[in-house]
Amino acid sequence: MIPKEKQVLMLERMTRIRQFEKALIESQKSGEIVGSLHTYIGQEAVATGACVALNDDDYIAGNHRSHGHPIAKGGDINKAMAEIFGRKDGYCKGKGGSMHLADFSIGILGESGIVASSVPVATGAALASKLKGKNFVSLVFFGDGASNQGACHESMNLAALWNLPVIFVCENNQFAVTTSYRDSVSVDHISDRASAYGMPGVLVDGQDALAMYEATSEAVKRARKGEGPTLIEGLTYRYEDHSLGLASVRRDSSYRTDEEIEEWIKRDPIEILKDNMISQKLITQKDFDDLEKKEIISVEKALNFARNSPFPEPEDLFDDLFTDPIKFA
Repeated sequence: MIPKEKQVLMLERMTRIRQFEKALIESQKSGEIVGSLHTYIGQEAVATGACVALNDDDYIAGNHRSHGHPIAKGGDINKAMAEIFGRKDGYCKGKGGSMHLADFSIGILGESGIVASSVPVATGAALASKLKGKNFVSLVFFGDGASNQGACHESMNLAALWNLPVIFVCENNQFAVTTSYRDSVSVDHISDRASAYGMPGVLVDGQDALAMYEATSEAVKRARKGEGPTLIEGLTYRYEDHSLGLASVRRDSSYRTDEEIEEWIKRDPIEILKDNMISQKLITQKDFDDLEKKEIISVEKALNFARNSPFPEPEDLFDDLFTDPIKFA
C-alpha cells in the first residue's frame, strides 16, 4: 500500500494545481493576464502521481501545458504565478511567461511551447546522469500530438540504445489541439510503440494518481538499476479547450461534445483520490475540506504576490542572454 503521507501529498498538490489554474482562468478573463493560457485542469493525477514518485534531485521537463508539472514537483507557486503575470519575481524574472517555468534546485528543467522539444532535453539529462556516474532519473511529460514528432522518436531510440535512465510520460488527453489521437496514431495506444524501441510500454489510467505513482515508481526502479527507459501513457482528459479563448476564434470548436466532457468529469482525478482515501479511512471529508481551504488561501497569496511584484525594467531586456545584441552590434 502506498504510504498515507504520500497519498496526502498527492491530494494536496493536485488540489493546489486545480486552484492555481482556476485562479489563472479568472485572471485571464478579467484582463490581468494578457494572451492565452494552456490549463491543466483534469490532468492533475498524471503529473502528481509521477512527480511524487521522484526524488528532489531527479529531473523533469514539460511542455506548453506545464503549470501543473512544476507544482507537482514541489515548485513555488508564488514564483510560478509571478512568472505567468510577467513580473520580475517570477521564475524567469517575468521574461518567460506561462510556458517557461524552471527551477533547477528541485529538478525542474523547464518547458517549451515547441512541440516535443523537451523530450531530447530530458534524454540529454539522463545521458549526463550516466556519463557522470550519478543516480538521478530524468522524466519528461509530452502529449499525444508530440508523440508523432521526430524529436520524440529519435530520443526514445537513443535512450533505449544507450540504456539511459529516462522515463517518457505521454499525457494522452485525447486531442492535439482539435485533432483526435485516433486520427493521427496508427496503433491502439501510444504505449504500444515502446516495443519497437526495446523498452517497456505501460498504459495507465491517467485519472488515477495512485496508478500513475505505482507505474512511475516501477520505471524509476528500473532506471536506477541501469535497466534503461520506460514509456508510460497516462490516459487523461483536459476539461478546458487547448488554450483559453480557442473556441471563440476557431470555427471547429465542436471537435468534442459536451456529453463527452461531462463523462470525463465524472471521473475527476481529485475526486477519485479523495474518495479512495476516505473509503480507506485515511482521511475524512472534513480533512479534505480543510485541505482545499488551505490551498485556496495559498493560491490567493500567490495572486497577491504576483500583483505586487514589479514588471521587469526595459534595461533588463537582454540580461540572462548569451550576449547583448545591441552592445555587441
